[in-house]
Amino acid sequence: MDRDEFWTLIQAARAAGGGDCRQQAAHLVAALQQRPVDDILAFDRILDELLAESYRWDLWGAAYLINGGCSDDGFDYFRGWLLAQGRATWEAAVGDPDSLAAHPQIRAPDQHAGRESSLWCEPILSVAYKAYEAVTGQEFPVEVAVAAHAAPEYSMGEDWDFDDDEEMRRRYPRLWAQIA
Repeated sequence: MDRDEFWTLIQAARAAGGGDCRQQAAHLVAALQQRPVDDILAFDRILDELLAESYRWDLWGAAYLINGGCSDDGFDYFRGWLLAQGRATWEAAVGDPDSLAAHPQIRAPDQHAGRESSLWCEPILSVAYKAYEAVTGQEFPVEVAVAAHAAPEYSMGEDWDFDDDEEMRRRYPRLWAQIA
């Protein structure tokens, strides 16, 4: 499996799941169960690579602004949501996090009322584990999971205070206009 196949699976599951995170994850698990174990492992490797590449302050700042705060775990779940949106949205946001201002869920008025509907999708982060266990009857190999998390480190970029309104407005003018 390569990244093109990875994104094809994400998109097919997105269409089948109707925009619901849990349904999309369930469709991904089902699709992966139909593939060889090596594809399941490759899917997990690509997911880990994408998560490592996106572990940056600029994207975290956008998640913080969008969700009204964002812990370490929250940033993982936000990137799960971002991944679930598909390749075009993912690549645009990783290239320019402020581009998320154009996303329909971020423009939706109920997104901002009380910040109760954080843009998270935790279940998508474990689809390879679930598919592997269903296909093999065994837990996901610890050595594979450990090796994946030992992937090359990427620069997180410049850190700043996410609670500094002026800095957030400067860095995310379109998001700020949508949310603040």
